[in-house]
Amino acid sequence: MIHVDSLKKSFGATEAVKGISFDVEKGEIFGLLGPNGAGKSTTIKILVTLLKSDGGDAAINHHDVQKEQNQVRKSVGIIFQDPSLDDRLTAWENLYFHSKLYHVPAKEIEGRIGASLELVGLSERKKDLVYTFSGGMKRRLEIARGIIHTPQVLFLDEPTIGLDPQTRKYIWQYLVSLRDKQDLTMLLTTHYMEEAEICDRVAIMDHGEIIALDTPENLKKSIQSDIITLVSDHQEELFELIEEKFGITPDRDGDFLKVPVPDGKTFLPHLFEAAGGRITSVDLKKPSLEDVFIKLTGRKIREEEASSTDRMRVSVRRRKKR
Repeated sequence: MIHVDSLKKSFGATEAVKGISFDVEKGEIFGLLGPNGAGKSTTIKILVTLLKSDGGDAAINHHDVQKEQNQVRKSVGIIFQDPSLDDRLTAWENLYFHSKLYHVPAKEIEGRIGASLELVGLSERKKDLVYTFSGGMKRRLEIARGIIHTPQVLFLDEPTIGLDPQTRKYIWQYLVSLRDKQDLTMLLTTHYMEEAEICDRVAIMDHGEIIALDTPENLKKSIQSDIITLVSDHQEELFELIEEKFGITPDRDGDFLKVPVPDGKTFLPHLFEAAGGRITSVDLKKPSLEDVFIKLTGRKIREEEASSTDRMRVSVRRRKKR
């Protein structure tokens, strides 16, 4: 359904996308996971014909994104990072305008609007002005708008950025339900680990490159270790002890030491015996996608940077409402 081969894009001297390749099957939820600046949004903009690539090939539903732009646009729905609804129109009016823009047959518009609003749970609010909606409701309306012309592929660029965790969870319940009911293919970008876990497959991007691609489960299995997180008032002593006695170099993470081991349950008794009272608290868990990213890049996905971007977007939205 989506084919990308050696795709490239630069802005001046900056290489935003460095020859990436991947394929997405029909009905698959495929994620591009990475920090801000990784090249995720640039990739989506090329695939939906908003940007021209500098090299490589890409096709959506067997249509070349450079040579068959009109056919590509008919095949895709898009949910952008930033809100793009008209707050001074009702939910129904927003969907009607979009239907006309995408040349939905006049006799089908009423039925499609009703079905789309029903799917995202907004039927009872169809006559309400959008400025009265919560952030989560607006996102659901954008999903309804994105599917009203029955696209083959739905692109979601950071679809839940700026929303609270509970609302993000609800949005994804709607999206998974939508995929199951309509056999819709989805490609999303995200820096949220829990969103990436929902995907059938994930491509981890950093500095314009895909550095790993597999199912979330297989990516986590690639670490081949449990993660023990330690808190200690004697962190330096504990660090040196683990290095000297067990031959393992812990990862420093602020006030924490993270120790990767093949089997945490059998390792912990030996650690307690050796460390004595140096350990204040301990946590044992299986590897996460963030652990995979840290292993591949040596650093965390920059949540702090993303959070500041979220705050900036919220500030801009508030100013627009004044």
